[in-house]
Amino acid sequence: ELVLRWRAGRLEEAQFGHDYLPLDEETVLRPGEDLTPIYRKVRASKHRDTCFLPRLIERCILNFNLGQSVDQTNSLLNSSLELFLHELDLRYNIVRYISWLIPSLGFIGTVVGIMMALNYAGDRVNAQSPDMLYQVTERLGVAFSTTLLALIMAAILVFLQNMIQGHEERTLNRCGQYCLDSLISRLYAP
Repeated sequence: ELVLRWRAGRLEEAQFGHDYLPLDEETVLRPGEDLTPIYRKVRASKHRDTCFLPRLIERCILNFNLGQSVDQTNSLLNSSLELFLHELDLRYNIVRYISWLIPSLGFIGTVVGIMMALNYAGDRVNAQSPDMLYQVTERLGVAFSTTLLALIMAAILVFLQNMIQGHEERTLNRCGQYCLDSLISRLYAP
């Protein structure tokens, strides 16, 4: 799941290489004549339904062409960014669940291991055995190792999740900034 999220983040980042919007600072974008070629370019993208940047540009252009209000289009951009951030957060639900599940399984393993060690120690047959203490401590060592292993695995998983999710969130912020700088701030309603 994290590999898929990492790949999705790389794909999102690659969208900036498509130069959907004009880069020169003097360009003014008017409804119809200036925005239609940009809209067509975005619609032709094979990632327009999955990536944030083409979806943002498409929404903003459609809104501006219909209402010709810069404020309304800016408001739509902000609302879309909030929705996309929530969508991004939802994509990590299974990873968060697994991050919770791993230490829980480790603690269950510890409890089962302690139970088995105590059962061994409590058996009358083993009570007089000269290596009983060794056997009990060996079983307890395995029991506590399950918790240690689970905590290490969960720590690594949470670290990777935070790194990858942070990268995707930064890319989404960059999408918003790109739309604000290269689209919203250049819109002109006659």
